[in-house]
Amino acid sequence: MREEKVLYDASVCFLYEDGKILLAFKTDKIGKDCWNGYGGGIEPGETPEECAIRELFEESGKNVVALTEDLKKIAEVDFHNTKTDGTTFICKVHFFLVKKWEGRAKSKNEMINPTWFRIDYLPVERMMPADSYWLPAALAGQKMKVKARLGPYQKKLLSPVEITFVDSWE
Repeated sequence: MREEKVLYDASVCFLYEDGKILLAFKTDKIGKDCWNGYGGGIEPGETPEECAIRELFEESGKNVVALTEDLKKIAEVDFHNTKTDGTTFICKVHFFLVKKWEGRAKSKNEMINPTWFRIDYLPVERMMPADSYWLPAALAGQKMKVKARLGPYQKKLLSPVEITFVDSWE
């Protein structure tokens, strides 16, 4: 059985263009076997925005460069994760849209087959279990804070997703 990764703070970003977002297929760690945005854990001393830019660059094959001022925060999600041994951890994930960047994503290690999807026709059946409940509204411009409770390896939703709409991130 593979190791269960524990992560407490992370950022994810979606490249956005002409009503579409870029997703890649995750082959390892949190989000394995799901279409995902580019992201990962926030390192000590790093802001959520800096993390999003760094992870985008690294996971796109060191091919996509964006600036923090080109990020637009769309959601903050607290994932309450239960591991196979019954212990739990909460990972706060900051989600961003990126509408301006340079370069083109290519397959790299754990993020393969970068593909553009229309925001009104996302592959939700192959995304993280909570994504279908909050992501379409966030992509449509609604800011929100979300709580999702997930089972081992983040494969199963354990209770209804809780969404609180917000006007700002202050």
